[in-house]
Amino acid sequence: MLNTTYLNQTLWPSTQQTPALYASGTSSCSRLSGHQRGPCPNFKNSIFFLTRCSTKPGIDSNNATNKNPAIERDSSSKSQHLAITTPNQALASTYSRGLVHDLGPKNCWDSAEIGSPVVKRYLGDNEERWYMWYHGRSDINKTSESIGLAVSSDGIHWDREEEHVRSSEDASLVMNCSKNWWAFDTHSIRPSEMVILCSQMYSAVYWLYYTGYSSEEVNLPGAPNILQNPERIHGEDDKKDKSHKIGKIFKSLPGLACSQDGRHWARIEGDHHSGALLDVGSDKEWDSLFIAAPHVVVHSNNDFRMYYHSYDVENGQYALGIARSRDGIRWVKLGKIIGGGAKGSFDELGVKNACVVRNCKEGNYLMAYEGVSADGIRCIGLAVSPDGLKNWKRLQEDPVLKPSEEDGWDNKGVGSPCLIQMKGNVDKWRLYYVGVGCGGRSGIGLAVSEGSNIRKFRRWADKCFYYSQICHYKIVHTFKEGNRCDDAMARRGVTMDSDFVLLSSVPKDMRNLVAFDASEEALPRSIPWPL
Repeated sequence: MLNTTYLNQTLWPSTQQTPALYASGTSSCSRLSGHQRGPCPNFKNSIFFLTRCSTKPGIDSNNATNKNPAIERDSSSKSQHLAITTPNQALASTYSRGLVHDLGPKNCWDSAEIGSPVVKRYLGDNEERWYMWYHGRSDINKTSESIGLAVSSDGIHWDREEEHVRSSEDASLVMNCSKNWWAFDTHSIRPSEMVILCSQMYSAVYWLYYTGYSSEEVNLPGAPNILQNPERIHGEDDKKDKSHKIGKIFKSLPGLACSQDGRHWARIEGDHHSGALLDVGSDKEWDSLFIAAPHVVVHSNNDFRMYYHSYDVENGQYALGIARSRDGIRWVKLGKIIGGGAKGSFDELGVKNACVVRNCKEGNYLMAYEGVSADGIRCIGLAVSPDGLKNWKRLQEDPVLKPSEEDGWDNKGVGSPCLIQMKGNVDKWRLYYVGVGCGGRSGIGLAVSEGSNIRKFRRWADKCFYYSQICHYKIVHTFKEGNRCDDAMARRGVTMDSDFVLLSSVPKDMRNLVAFDASEEALPRSIPWPL
């Protein structure tokens, strides 16, 4: 018989205390099964009484805002302080528009690739705090991925922790792959969603749902070249490195880890023999290859919903499915809910990496997803459902966010969305995403909705930072009279959505004009003579 634990005590510490995070760089993750073997309780025989985050700070199931998180200083430990590195500010140009979190320094655990942002916002009495869990890959160990944590006071300027870590290369690293040979997550791990649960015995417990990858390779004859799992970003160095397998499909399954501080994690074993929560389907089922990106939403007490993607071999496209659970650990699959779009659409080859949010204003469910076109280009689309189950419909045929223009940092593709509805302004939405640019360089970006219109997002731009950089430049050359460059810039400005733009390079349509001006020859301009 299941033991139900009810919420009847103060769950959150006073915000008068200075918040701090544990600063252990590579926390060793224990595994829980049968009986407790770590700092977290055995949840398999308990059901937590869940409260909606909009009324009490008991649970955060869909990126909504909570008050006073339990990511704090452990009273039994020595006093620790949050030390941060210099923020990885984006360059003051259109190249970096939207970029909020860049690669780590050389040789660090996240120096080669970052992605899978899971962002949470918390409002205290006198402060605002943001936390982002994400995966990273090192330029030294290019075959394995880990999970790290970045912090922010506004959700825009993100910092990595630096003190109390084993080495500078471990800054912000919080979870590594399993070392158990039989486990499903020995090869790589990526975060998918973080849910906060509260009980009578424990003030707050963080549940991190993640994708675990093993070294077991899946053979699929005739698979398209762009199909790989995990999907990795490859630069020129990766292509030359024979140890870094490109275009391979490795088996992945969903996993669960728990924590009381957001930094030290203990795995919770599922019913699968490898410790995973779910197994792939049979040979004839749509999810027979792998299960990835398990995004979990708590619809109500005893109603957990998991959205995940796989590759539907029969239809030749990525698709999204749903599973349901009463306790967040034992899951039952309900089937596929949405597949690829129409021929020629931005998601013709399928949909993946879903992020589902319950709309506080409308009461329905929104899904941000990564759509894959026939030529492998990634964009972000939206779908809507009245109940969050199977009645999903695309909000529009066009994506809400596309790769940027030629000189942008994310001009090759955008994906892995994390959608947040801002509490206090339900008409305002933030969309965190992974962008890929030239040379396979990745970063985490931010786009915001245009008012209440969620059908279109624009990349965030720090205008104050741009303005502050102008003083570092001076004009060393002015154009001659009859300046066609001025005319071309004026025409370009009229067609732009932004109020202020700095160009890092000369636009293509102006290069000949600039070259002619550099010759210092006068160029007459035809001026109509008044009658």
